[in-house]
Amino acid sequence: MKRSIKKVAVLGSGVMGSRIACHFANIGMEVLLLDIVPRELLPAEEAKGLTLENSAVRNRIVNSSLDTAIKSNPAPLFSKSYASRIKTGNFDDDMSKISQVDWVIEVVVERLDIKKSVFDQVEKYRKPGTLITSNTSGIPIHMMNEGRSDDFKAHFCGTHFFNPPRYLQLLEIIPTADTKQEVIDFLNHFGDKMLGKTVVLCKDTPAFIGNRIGVYSMLALTHLVEELDLTVEEVDKYTGPAMGHPKSATFRTADVVGLDTLVNVANGLDQNAPNDEAEGVFKLPAYITKMVDNKWLGEKTKKGFYEKVKAADGSSEILSLNLKTLEYGSQQKVKSSTLEATKLVEDIRKRMKVYEQGTDKAAVLFRAMHYPLFEYVSKRVPEITDDFFRIDDAMRAGFGWEIGPFEVWDALGVRETISKIQSEEKRLPGQTGEVAQWVLEMLESGAESFYKVENGVRHYYDIASKSYKPIPGTEELIVLDHIRDSKTIWKNSGVSIIDLGDGIINCEFHTKMNTIGGDVIQGINKAIDIAEKDYRGLVISNDGKNFSAGANIGMIFMMAVEQDYDELNMAVRMFQNTAMRLRYSSIPVVAAPFQLTLGGGCEFSMHADFVQLHAETYMGLVEFGVGVIPGGGGSKEFALRASDEYKPEQIVQSTLKDRFLTIGQAKVSTSAVEAFELGYLREGKYAITMNRWRLLADAKAKAIELADAGYVQPIPRTDIKVLGNQGLGIVYVGADSMRAGKYISDHDKKISEKLGWVMCGGDLSAPTEVSEQYLLDLERKAFLELCAERKTLERIQHMLTKGKPLRN
Repeated sequence: MKRSIKKVAVLGSGVMGSRIACHFANIGMEVLLLDIVPRELLPAEEAKGLTLENSAVRNRIVNSSLDTAIKSNPAPLFSKSYASRIKTGNFDDDMSKISQVDWVIEVVVERLDIKKSVFDQVEKYRKPGTLITSNTSGIPIHMMNEGRSDDFKAHFCGTHFFNPPRYLQLLEIIPTADTKQEVIDFLNHFGDKMLGKTVVLCKDTPAFIGNRIGVYSMLALTHLVEELDLTVEEVDKYTGPAMGHPKSATFRTADVVGLDTLVNVANGLDQNAPNDEAEGVFKLPAYITKMVDNKWLGEKTKKGFYEKVKAADGSSEILSLNLKTLEYGSQQKVKSSTLEATKLVEDIRKRMKVYEQGTDKAAVLFRAMHYPLFEYVSKRVPEITDDFFRIDDAMRAGFGWEIGPFEVWDALGVRETISKIQSEEKRLPGQTGEVAQWVLEMLESGAESFYKVENGVRHYYDIASKSYKPIPGTEELIVLDHIRDSKTIWKNSGVSIIDLGDGIINCEFHTKMNTIGGDVIQGINKAIDIAEKDYRGLVISNDGKNFSAGANIGMIFMMAVEQDYDELNMAVRMFQNTAMRLRYSSIPVVAAPFQLTLGGGCEFSMHADFVQLHAETYMGLVEFGVGVIPGGGGSKEFALRASDEYKPEQIVQSTLKDRFLTIGQAKVSTSAVEAFELGYLREGKYAITMNRWRLLADAKAKAIELADAGYVQPIPRTDIKVLGNQGLGIVYVGADSMRAGKYISDHDKKISEKLGWVMCGGDLSAPTEVSEQYLLDLERKAFLELCAERKTLERIQHMLTKGKPLRN
C-alpha cells in the first residue's frame, strides 16, 4: 500500500520523547506530544489559585519538558520557529487525537506494565493501519505485543532512536514475527531519506545491536583498566580520535551518558543474555559499583570519572578520578610514541595497522580491546543479526566510530589477525581466543576480507551464499573513496577531480581540514576548465569530516609577516576570481557542503549556482575572528544580496544592518535552515539533504537537472545598489557606540568600519549602482590593509597556535 506520514504522535515527553518530537518537526511533520497529568500542584500554581483541572496545570509536564528541550544545547530543532509545529496535550484529555495521526511513537518510561497501559489507551483511539512503534532500548519488543489486536501487531515494531535524535544517525528497527514486511520496508525508507538516519534492522535480542556491542566494548575497557594499570586520562587519550572514536573517548562518554544508564544496560545484559559467553564482562568492576553508590554518575551529578572544580581565583579545572583510591586529582599529561606515530597517518585504516604494531601501553590496550572484540562480534552473528555489516553500521552511526569492528579487522588483515587473537595473553571473561566458525569458512572459500568494492559499489561477504553481495541500499550512493582510484581524471596535492558519470564531475578537496590554499584554487579552476570543455556540470564536495574550514590562514600570515603585499594581493585576487568563475561559468556548479563550512568554503558555496547541503551544515563568514573581513567575495556578496532585498517603501538601512551584523558577529549557522535565515543561502537556490551519505548523489542529480533545463551562463552584475555615506554613517555610529560600551575592542571597531566601507560602496555622496568588480576591488583593498595591522597578525598567529580567536 502507498503510505505517507503527515502527522505524528509522540507519547512521553521526557528527554527522548521531546527531542524525537523536535526532530520530526525538523522535517516538516505536524507533531502531537502527550504526557501524563500532574497529581499535585506546585507551590507557584497554588499561589495563583490554580487547580488540578486548569489546562495549564494538566499540560505542565509536557510543556515544561518541551520548553527544556527547545532551550537545550545542542539544539534539537533546526530553527526555533519549528516549535510551532509541535502541539502539546496529556493522555487523559487528548489521547483521542491520535485517531488523526499516521504514526504513534511510544517513549514512556522503561517499564513494561506502563507501556502496556499506554497501549491499552492507544488501542481505543488508533485508526486501523496507523503505525505504532516503541522507542524502548531494552524491553523485548515481542513482550509488548501480548494482548494486542491483530491490526496493532501487524503495524507494530521497535524504533530505537539514539540520543540526541537530531545528531546521532542510528535508528534501529526491531520487528516482531507479526510485523508486516511493508511496514518494515516503509520505516527503513522513511528513516533513511526523511529522518536522515542510518537504519539498522535488528533482531529482538537484549539491547539490540548498538548497545549490545557498544556497551560490551565500554565495559571490556573498564576491566582492562585494572589489568593494564591504566589511568582515566590514559584510556581517554588512547581510545579517542586517534583510534577513530569520538573526542569524548570512553570515560568522558560515560560521564555524558550517565553512569547509571550504562550500569542499567549492563545489568540488563547480565540478566537477559545468560547464554552470552562474555557475560562476565557485564559484571561491573568494584570501582564502578562504588561510584554508583556515591552518586558519582557523571555530568548529571557534577561528578563522575571527571569533576570540574573552581579555584579561589575563579579559574576552573577538570580533575580526574584515581580508580585505585577513588580520589580526584589534577590530570596528568599522557605521552605515547604510538599515538605520535598515528598522527602522521591520515587514512584511518592504515592508522589502525600503525596502532596495532606499537610497543607502548597505547598499543597494548589497542590489542587487548580489539582482539576480544573481534571474537565477540563474530559470535553475535547470527544471534543479533544475520548480516555482520549491520554491526559496523550501528557502531559508526550510534557510537561515532569512524569504522566498525569488522572494518578494523579488515584493516589489520582478517587471516593474520586470527593467529594474534589466539596468542593474545590479555584475555577478558569468556574469551577463548577462537573466532566464530563462519569467519574461518569465509577464509577457506578464498574470501580474504569482509568487504570489497566492485564498480564503485561496496560489497559484503554474505555468509549464507558464501559470496559477495552489494550492501542493500547503497547502490544509489556515490562514495568518492570507492571510485577515486578508477575515476580520477586530474589531481594535485590538494584536489582530485573525479568523473561521477552522466556528464558530471566532482572537485574534491583533501587538504588538512579541507582548507583552501593555492593548490585548491588551482584545482577548482582546472575543474571548471575541464567541465566547460567536456562535461555538463560540476559538483564541489568531498568525503571528509568537514566541507571546508576556510582559507589557509597560515599562508596569509606568512605573506603578511614578510610584507609581501604584491603576492598577497595576487592570491586574494585569484581567490575572488575563482569565486566569480563558479558563479559565471558556462556550466552549472552545485556546491554540496556539510558540517563546518567556514570562510572561503562558505564564500565558494555562496557563489555556486545551487547549494545542495546536508541538514547539519554549520556555515559562516568568520574572518572577523582573525582580524580581517571576508576577502573571497563574501563581503561583496552580502552587499549584493542586501541590494536585492531593498524595497522602495523600506528603510534600507535595516537590511544593510542585518547583513553587516552577520559578518561582524561572525555568525555561524547551527543548521542548514539557519544558514538560510542568516542569509548565506538564497531563496530557491538551495535544497537540504537529510542523510549525509546521499548528499553527493543528490548534488549530482541537481547538476543534471540544471543542465537538462538548458543552463544559460549568467551575466556579471552591474546594478548593485550601495548606500555610500548614507549607510556609512549608520555603520560608524554603531561601531562608536559598541566601542564606548566596551562590547568591542579598538581593532574590532576598525574591522567593522572597513567592512561597512566595502558594503556601502566606499565614500559615495549618494546611493549608487555599482558593479561586482567595483565591490571586489574595495573588498580586496580593505582585506590587504587589515593584513598590514599588527593586531591582525596577532589574531592570526593566535588562531594558528591556539586554535581559537584572540580578542585584542
